[in-house]
Amino acid sequence: MKAGVKLTRESPGLAVIRLPAPAPTAGLAAELAGVCEEINFDTGIRAAVITGSGPAFCRDAAFSRKTRANFSLAGPVASVNCPIIAAINGDAAGMGLELALACDIRVASRSARFSLPGIQHGMIPSDGASQRLPRLVGRAKAMEMMLTGEEITAAEALRIGLVSRVVPAKEALSAALEMGREMTGKATLALRYCKEAVYKGLDMTLSQGLQLEGDLYFLLHTTEDRTEGITAFKEKRKPRFKGK
Repeated sequence: MKAGVKLTRESPGLAVIRLPAPAPTAGLAAELAGVCEEINFDTGIRAAVITGSGPAFCRDAAFSRKTRANFSLAGPVASVNCPIIAAINGDAAGMGLELALACDIRVASRSARFSLPGIQHGMIPSDGASQRLPRLVGRAKAMEMMLTGEEITAAEALRIGLVSRVVPAKEALSAALEMGREMTGKATLALRYCKEAVYKGLDMTLSQGLQLEGDLYFLLHTTEDRTEGITAFKEKRKPRFKGK
């Protein structure tokens, strides 16, 4: 039976992924991987938003070591080459939070709650949280969340940098879509190179990261979009980027 992951085009250049149910399953993971691959092959997509369909974003309901070891939600999302925004409309727990951590930006509803409760069941994160969370909020707070399994509020998530924006209840998706539409007006390659520079640079020394940034900056000068950006600026009009 299909898990029912839905991919739609909300507006030109903006894709929306809707998760069908709060509990992660192997079927959902397989469908999500296919959707993320489709986004990567579609050069017309400049940004994407992922959200839950119900009151929760995505939360672990089962803590079976065997089940969790057999699939990944975060991996496919992390592989998306355009910017991807998590619209966290409700609870993000366990693999659900790990999925959100794989996104580039997280926008949360004021009622959302966040946790990694696996430790309470004799488990540790299995989908990247032990690596992504410390890079995002710092080692001390990440260790506290993982070693206690305690839940934090959206306000606390904003304070520690886990999310970048908190909005009123039921407005997470609309806020994420607004942000995504803003990105779709930008050059596709510039968006992707910026993302590449940040993520690859985190695993490099500062000098290596600066070299990478310089190389990507130079490559953009050879693109049609760069020429279009300059021409549009001179002609005082909105640029028409083609992703080339």
